[in-house]
Amino acid sequence: MSTAVFAQNNNVVKPDVFQTGIKQSGVQVFDVRTLAEYSSGHLPHAMQADFAREEEFNERIQYLNKQQPVYVYCLSGPRAAAAAKQMRDKGFSNVVELEGGLAAWKGAGLEVEGGNNIPQLTLIDFTGKVSEGDVLIEIGADWCPPCQKMEPVVAAYLKSHAGVKLLKVDGSKDTNVIKTLGATTLPTFILYKEGQEVWRKTGVVELN
Repeated sequence: MSTAVFAQNNNVVKPDVFQTGIKQSGVQVFDVRTLAEYSSGHLPHAMQADFAREEEFNERIQYLNKQQPVYVYCLSGPRAAAAAKQMRDKGFSNVVELEGGLAAWKGAGLEVEGGNNIPQLTLIDFTGKVSEGDVLIEIGADWCPPCQKMEPVVAAYLKSHAGVKLLKVDGSKDTNVIKTLGATTLPTFILYKEGQEVWRKTGVVELN
């Protein structure tokens, strides 16, 4: 019996089965802990939404594919169980939970990603990068579903605007720049011309 079929019939699986499952093509890995917890270490290719923040959670899950498997986890299990139930109620056809959460994952000797103290983008560096020419600021993160949705839109925009440079601001760590810009939504896009903001857009939008 394949792992995919096994997961469909068993909604709560042990770390070894979960690990095998998330290696399958098309599987979406979803971390429902806080951003601080996620930043301290997470599973490979995991997206994130804080289940305790209802608006954030509901907004981000709408960008997941309901027809493809979603492997969901938290620290010890309860949040993932509640999130999984809500997702099933919203029509997700195959939601698989990690039994015992990330604590059990680590207890099984399995590794996590992230948690490194990567330096922030400084305000001085940011100001220097946007001071000349046309620069598109993308404030986002790999773990943000709507940010992933915008990847082809950003690529198409840059292709049609050859003179525009892209500057990515990491929604996980570049907090000083984000605070200065007053950006509260991921993703946020800001176009600068010669150091001056021209327009700002948030969420899944058209860029023009």
